[in-house]
Amino acid sequence: MAGSVNKVILIGNLGSDPEVRYLESGSAVAKFNIATTETYTNKNGERVDNTEWHRIELWEGLAKVAEKYLKKGNQVYIEGRIRTDTWTDKEGQQRTGVTIRANSMTLLGGPAGSGSGGENQGYQQSGNVPRGNQSPRPSDPIPPSMAAGGDDDDLPF
Repeated sequence: MAGSVNKVILIGNLGSDPEVRYLESGSAVAKFNIATTETYTNKNGERVDNTEWHRIELWEGLAKVAEKYLKKGNQVYIEGRIRTDTWTDKEGQQRTGVTIRANSMTLLGGPAGSGSGGENQGYQQSGNVPRGNQSPRPSDPIPPSMAAGGDDDDLPF
């Protein structure tokens, strides 16, 4: 078998408004967290909600769409790839985090139960996603364990 696949599909709700930055080159980068929740009944018959938080990164046109249309609580469909980033924090500790670099996004409406559905709008990344040292460092993402920064292009795998 030749090649490999790195693809992720998520549907979740934004935990905060997107943080959008513009690099010196003029490139737009948006970062935000989305929550996905799995609900099941445990062996005692109790309903259990298991929420996972995912750090999403959008570039260029998708970042500009996010800046204009996405708000805390919105539901979105995201397609992208998983990136593992390593960086050194302010205290000198080596950190690792997982980011989903999206190449496709569909707005699914407002927060659950808001009745603000409307038409779904899909957006895809056009052109190449910037590489190298252009990736911005986040400020204080929530939760802290989801912080991501740097670029893993130099990793040996």
